[in-house]
Amino acid sequence: MLKNKNRKVELKISGDGSHTLYVPELEEHYHSVNGAINESMHVFIEAGLLQCQMDEISILEIGLGTGLNAYLTMYHRGNKTISYHALEKYPVSVELANQLNFVSEEDKYGRVLFQKLHELPWNQLEMLTSGFSIRKEETDLVSVALNSTYDLVYFDAFAPEKQPEMWSDEIFQKIHDAMNAGGILTTYCAKGVIRRRLQACGFIVERLPGPKGKREMIRAIKQ
Repeated sequence: MLKNKNRKVELKISGDGSHTLYVPELEEHYHSVNGAINESMHVFIEAGLLQCQMDEISILEIGLGTGLNAYLTMYHRGNKTISYHALEKYPVSVELANQLNFVSEEDKYGRVLFQKLHELPWNQLEMLTSGFSIRKEETDLVSVALNSTYDLVYFDAFAPEKQPEMWSDEIFQKIHDAMNAGGILTTYCAKGVIRRRLQACGFIVERLPGPKGKREMIRAIKQ
């Protein structure tokens, strides 16, 4: 059993061979058990990042977790300049992050950047690499005031039945108000109640094919 900022976690292997973390307290995994990297690529990179046509993109991530979404965003951004704001109430320690197998042993530069991602100070804006700045904020969406506007939101909180307070009408209105027109929100969750809450806030919501093991996911666009 490992310790993750006052929360016990277990290191697990998901279906595509990449690591995930399991939280016994919540009986919940950080990623899909069918494949952590596969899920992140499908839900957040392919359905989110690669749909943004601007040269400069401001991203909000709800749940930095292992840093997988942030790392993949940096890796797949092409020539885009990224400003990344990540919220995480239970930061993963550098020691635990170093055990994760998201970057191959052969990719020395990638491993340096993934470690740097976790070593950067919290609660202040830092440069991870040229064209990619990140602010890791040790808080949750319930508590934080969103003082920026975003083009893309990765909504990667634990499932609604595990963290209902993170999937409320108020939370989605808060996010909607902090997004630019045409901004995209993606999430692995496709529950009807979540879709209706997003629509009630003014999002145009579409259900897309989900990653392996899930029939559908949601992409929402601010009008």
